[in-house]
Amino acid sequence: MKRFLAGTVLTAALISGSAIAQDQTLRMATIAPSLGQAITMATFANIVSDNLDDITIEVAGGGAATLHQLEVGRGNLDMSMTSPTIYNLMTAGAAMYQNEADAAEASENVRLLMWYPFGQYHFAVRGDSDITVLDDLEGATVFLGPQGGGAYNAASRWIEATTGLVVGEDYEAISANWQTGFQAFLDGTIDMYTNGCLDPCQQFIQFTETEPVRFLGPEDDQGEAVDEFLGNFRYREEVPAGVYENQVNEGPVMSMNTAVGIGVRADLDEETVYRITRAFWENLDQVTSEAPWVEAIDIDYAAQQLGQMQLHPGAERYYREAGVL
Repeated sequence: MKRFLAGTVLTAALISGSAIAQDQTLRMATIAPSLGQAITMATFANIVSDNLDDITIEVAGGGAATLHQLEVGRGNLDMSMTSPTIYNLMTAGAAMYQNEADAAEASENVRLLMWYPFGQYHFAVRGDSDITVLDDLEGATVFLGPQGGGAYNAASRWIEATTGLVVGEDYEAISANWQTGFQAFLDGTIDMYTNGCLDPCQQFIQFTETEPVRFLGPEDDQGEAVDEFLGNFRYREEVPAGVYENQVNEGPVMSMNTAVGIGVRADLDEETVYRITRAFWENLDQVTSEAPWVEAIDIDYAAQQLGQMQLHPGAERYYREAGVL
């Protein structure tokens, strides 16, 4: 029998006893294990592996989701994080994919298994900082996410759309992974730290144990540039006040949210994808955690059409059986 893994280990479905052979091992890559989006994906892998005797999903945490998605399209991974915006960029060979000659071709081998909310983007400074809105970032040093990743792209473009400030010209963003970026904030070597998550977020729980935090919004979140940035896949969403003990915001702060998801190889056979999709949704009640991402998992949200990305036929088959499509 397979068991759930404990703690932050992201390798799913260990086998107790050598007599049981695994027929199929699927490889999933996700971002830093401490982030809520990675925990969601690892939980998906654990549930599937625990409930299917012949399938194991092994999860590797770390690195950029944009690169992972490319490797799924190339056939080197079976599953990774995806998003409507990043997938559309991949199909066009644009932005972080502009130097990848096979990006458009590889995108044809990536399909959707499910969507879930990324979480509001939290732009955080110390509570005593003289930076009180995003418009004050001129001259600051910040962490926006790993450079070349989807979070960095979204965070920098939100700041530019709402304030006119351009990264690399009006303020500087350090080049770091998620762990190093958070450590830089803890150490006080950067002015602002950015993380997209569903409150309460572990990183801010940790930070506010010893220091106050302020979340930043723009002076004005309206306008043509903002609407163009949000497009069809991002949406305004507030970071609420009073979530953390040492949060100095007296009221909610406007930010934005988006959908991310689990992408899967298009050439992975339909029956396998159908079975892993069914195994997850029919056993989701095994998750006893009260973490906010659990409440955010919704089958109607998961199966919606966002952008150019199409459901894998196996996933689509399950969602039709479940009455979602």
